[in-house]
Amino acid sequence: MGLLLSGCEALPKPYAPPGKNSGGGYTYYVSPDGDDGNDGLSPERPWRSLAHADDARFRPGDRLLLKAGARFRGELTLGEKDAGSAEEPVKIESYGRGRATIASTGGTAISVHNTSGVEIRDLNLVGDRASFRKKPGINFFADVPDGGKLEHVIVAGVEVSHFRAGISIGAGKGTTSGFRDVRISDATVRDNKDAGLSTYGPDFDTRDPAYAHERVTVSRVRAFGNDGDPRAHGRNTGSGIVLGSVHGGRVQRAVAHDNGARSSARAVEGPEGIWTYDSTRMVIENSVSYANHTGSRSDGGGFGLDNNVSSSVLQYNLSYRNDGPGYLVYSAADNGAQKDNTVRFNLSGSDSRKFSLYGAIVAYGKRIKNVDIYHNTVVQAANGAVRPPALRLQEGLRDATVRNNIFVTDGVPLVASSAAYKPTAVRFQGNSYFSTGEWTVEWGAGSYDGLSGWRMGTGQEILGNIATGTTEDPCLPGAAAPVTSVSGAARMVPTCAAGVAGAVDLEAIGVDPGPVDYFGDRLSGSPSAGAAQPEP
Repeated sequence: MGLLLSGCEALPKPYAPPGKNSGGGYTYYVSPDGDDGNDGLSPERPWRSLAHADDARFRPGDRLLLKAGARFRGELTLGEKDAGSAEEPVKIESYGRGRATIASTGGTAISVHNTSGVEIRDLNLVGDRASFRKKPGINFFADVPDGGKLEHVIVAGVEVSHFRAGISIGAGKGTTSGFRDVRISDATVRDNKDAGLSTYGPDFDTRDPAYAHERVTVSRVRAFGNDGDPRAHGRNTGSGIVLGSVHGGRVQRAVAHDNGARSSARAVEGPEGIWTYDSTRMVIENSVSYANHTGSRSDGGGFGLDNNVSSSVLQYNLSYRNDGPGYLVYSAADNGAQKDNTVRFNLSGSDSRKFSLYGAIVAYGKRIKNVDIYHNTVVQAANGAVRPPALRLQEGLRDATVRNNIFVTDGVPLVASSAAYKPTAVRFQGNSYFSTGEWTVEWGAGSYDGLSGWRMGTGQEILGNIATGTTEDPCLPGAAAPVTSVSGAARMVPTCAAGVAGAVDLEAIGVDPGPVDYFGDRLSGSPSAGAAQPEP
């Protein structure tokens, strides 16, 4: 943006001209009733157009306010010469009741390049046909060679629709720059093409792991109707929320649904509702992902820890009626970077509706190490000829554990593993296996029709010399009434008075189960299998 009103900066203190705000910067107003010949420093003398506002150079503490209820055509761009700071950010937001709308004319509605200290609040951003094909709605991008992290990004209270991606935060190749302290909250990203919300960075290097972005928090974001690109055969499109190249991130209380339906039928990789890749120390929690789809034979699931993810957790989430798996832990890269991840205290209701080759919870890939799957509750049912298991394990796992889960099916396999894992590689302990139809565990080239036979034949479901696990009915109302809404989570709670037997005490074997169960009730006493613990 160009320089505007530079003379105001030379005014001696303590004099503060009209428009000066408490943060030390200036507040500029834009209204359809204004005039670009005005100084823009009050609601009575606003600028009229985004084009004029885009010519301004913004300094720390400045605010650009768009009149609520008004519609502005065009785009805004903040470049390296527009500098805010964490203490005095540049803010773009609405004034008055409601939100202003920026209607993009083929570009990015708000673009931020190689600068930070920026807050975007309380706006509707709408793309046109050209924007839908090519441009994100809000775009933060860093490509400063050998640059540090650009700090303080807040996007809150926005709705972004009809762009290639709703909100995009990225870093270019050949750079060490990116963004730090990013917070995106109370936003809706809908009806975009490639994704609702995404972050990305340079290609992951196993020899020298580096991450473009640090401390990224996504809270109360709704992502739906981001259908994907049917012509994008070489990449995945149609995800709700996808975080890539992040060190220390959190997705919480988010909702992703009905994404991915138009993703390419020829794509090798498909979309997911909420997932992460090339990242470490990620937490995805207290979120809901349902009715997500894929146009191909890949993915289309609820939640995922994908390639090169380490030290990360999926917890306290609800997934149901997705085309693909409810919870996926996967690696295509034979580099050992997928490790030390946890899937715990989640609910899954009738996932993998399109594919028998997946399941409600799925773990597989190349050299996946130390994945712990515990205290989840799964109710899995056939969808016509599609018969996915409650839990599917493929080859490539090392030092994996499956403990204290409830697996309920209507006759589809409770567990299907392509490898006949020994307990030294994958260990099952304390799980509940109940079927209202045929009881089956598929194990390598063979199968078992009962827990005791599987235990004796494989060494699974044993702790020391004690047999663990159970086939007793866990009394889940959801077994007869599938989950079709968020309120259905209540039907995934065991109603047996004594809880579910056969579980193991994780703390006694050196595993920290966390503080609470799916519903936020504090864990105490003897454990019961499943995501919801019985009340004391």
